[in-house]
Amino acid sequence: MLDRDGFRPNVGIVLLNQKNQVFWGKRIRTHSWQFPQGGIDRGETPEQAMIRELHEEVGLQREHVRIVARTRDWLRYEVPDRFIRRDSRGFYKGQKQIWFLLQLVGHDWDLNLRATDHPEFDAWRWNDYWVPLDAVVEFKREVYVTALTELARYLPRHEHRNRFLRQGVRPSSAESGGDETSHEALDLPPGTSWEPDPHTGNEHV
Repeated sequence: MLDRDGFRPNVGIVLLNQKNQVFWGKRIRTHSWQFPQGGIDRGETPEQAMIRELHEEVGLQREHVRIVARTRDWLRYEVPDRFIRRDSRGFYKGQKQIWFLLQLVGHDWDLNLRATDHPEFDAWRWNDYWVPLDAVVEFKREVYVTALTELARYLPRHEHRNRFLRQGVRPSSAESGGDETSHEALDLPPGTSWEPDPHTGNEHV
């Protein structure tokens, strides 16, 4: 389903645990990690699509999470032609997304990557909230920055420290409360990357 401008409606999910760490899923049979996300079906609201995708991708039900916040407006990114199927070129431009910030009120053992017959992920982990910018595929960076920055104001107080998303910039020890951890510490497992291959994502229609 595309809108009149060629963008596919989509939801993104930032799922927090009690330490304000976020859920990363490893796309099945790949080495790329990402937030849960997926398309909005015809007739669905963004919240209904989010709840459906939450169950389909990570096995959680509505009672397992608290909706903390969502982005106010659609966030759009265009997909380069080389990543679009040939028969979709000319009318498909990319994604427009509503991002949700969720708090897990259940337990880690409630997560189930095999909740459906078509799993999206084959592994998962908790990671720090901020994604290192240079680890995000280039055409998605602005949306990730905008979504994470807008939603960060709703994080519980213990994650109030200032963080930087700009590539190559890190907070000083004074700004970070003495924490010497930089973005480089947000290490992925060896040989993996953060959504490096759009062919494994939801761009294709």
